[in-house]
Amino acid sequence: MFRALATRFKRKALKDERFTFLFDEPEPDEYVSLDFETTGLNPKKAEIISIGAVRIKGNTILASEMFTMLVKPEKEMDRDSIAVHHLRYSDLADGENAADAIKALLRFIGPRPIVGYYIEFDMALLNRYAKKLIGCSLPNRLIEVSGIYYNKKEKLIPQGHIDLRFDTIMKDLHLPFFGKHSASADAIMAAMIFLKLTDPAVDLRNH
Repeated sequence: MFRALATRFKRKALKDERFTFLFDEPEPDEYVSLDFETTGLNPKKAEIISIGAVRIKGNTILASEMFTMLVKPEKEMDRDSIAVHHLRYSDLADGENAADAIKALLRFIGPRPIVGYYIEFDMALLNRYAKKLIGCSLPNRLIEVSGIYYNKKEKLIPQGHIDLRFDTIMKDLHLPFFGKHSASADAIMAAMIFLKLTDPAVDLRNH
């Protein structure tokens, strides 16, 4: 009930009617896995500099329909953020401006549920941009892969330590780890985790 009320409130706040499709009913077997590279870890100040998103349909990752985009930041980046994503300001000089990039991303996502690893951080940034551009935050349902993993592992090792690091989860699920830190690679790997964890044939006792 709370979610329905929140969605109704967001719909009323929408100021750009071209984005009413965000409030449509999504197809039951479609999702979007999303990841950002950013200029920092404070969602109130950080800028999005790289976007990676991929659609999931049924049990298939539609890698051929990958959404990738570099975004030109408004400010210079500090050394700490460059050390993480290896993107310098000069690398982003030809990137899209933030408004066009976010609008294109919203069209790619549509009303589909959004999958990700620590997705609340990414969504805090995305919603900050969305409120400025279309008047409201996104109504999409969020699916946190580390939360699904934790819930399944907790049943097997109650009161035990559960390592939620990205590479640890990938290794435990016997999934290929791409290594290089990038928005597109992380979005695909999060999608792989999601499909593995939601496959009823997978038993984590064998992992």
